[in-house]
Amino acid sequence: MRLPIPFRLLGILVLSACASRGPSGTAYLGGYVGGTVSAECAPFARALSGVRLQGQAAGWWWEADGRYARRSQPEAGSVLVLRRSGRLPSGHVAVVSRVLSARQILVTQANWVHHRVTADQPVIDVSPANDWTLVRLWWPPTGAMGVTDYPAYGFIWPDRPATHRELTAAVPRAIRAFGGG
Repeated sequence: MRLPIPFRLLGILVLSACASRGPSGTAYLGGYVGGTVSAECAPFARALSGVRLQGQAAGWWWEADGRYARRSQPEAGSVLVLRRSGRLPSGHVAVVSRVLSARQILVTQANWVHHRVTADQPVIDVSPANDWTLVRLWWPPTGAMGVTDYPAYGFIWPDRPATHRELTAAVPRAIRAFGGG
């Protein structure tokens, strides 16, 4: 389902107003953190979130069963799990850094852009039932919301979700774990 253009533009304006601040104090959306990093999304999400799951990203949803709460609502520190698809043969995971509204979050993730870590990247729920089963992500190379809808399982909640401040502080340490930064 595609949102009408006025709603898409409104969403971008709202997200722009909620942009994070970089080290220089300038606002950015989906900003790159550090230099190139050879981390895949799953090990990076594990290092950042504390969710101790293994394997390909899409498999995390099933691995979490009985170990972590799995929910259809985001919370800062939870892990968004995208399903396998033609574009994502292994799925994808990203750590929720902020919840902006019922249908808008920011995530920090590795390898959405090849060999890069992005912080506070916007994600919107475009599912017909407002249940986060279909999402659209910011695409940093264009500086705009992506146009592809990705199917999602939902969110894995760690035992102790981190705050935005804690996640922001932990990103450099997670990057260093993979030889970046």
